[in-house]
Amino acid sequence: MDLQQLLNSITPEIYKQLQKAIEIGKWSDGRLLTDQQRALCMQAIIAYDQRKPEHERTGYIETKKTECAPKAAEKPLKWQS
Repeated sequence: MDLQQLLNSITPEIYKQLQKAIEIGKWSDGRLLTDQQRALCMQAIIAYDQRKPEHERTGYIETKKTECAPKAAEKPLKWQS
C-alpha cells in the first residue's frame, strides 16, 4: 500500500480517533502512544487535512486585518527550524 492509498483509507472516524490519541497521549484501548506513533499520527492528520478547504483544517487561524497593523495581517507566518 502506498501513501496515497493509505490516506484514501482514512475515514472521518479514523481521523477523529487519531486526533484524540494525540490529544490524550494514548489509544482508545488505553495503550500509550510512542513518540514515533505520535509523529506518524500527526503526519497523517496533516496530510488528511490537505484535502479540506483551508478554513476547515486543524490549527487554522483566520487572519484579521486591524487598523493598527493592516499590512502585518496580510503576510503569512514563516516557520523557522
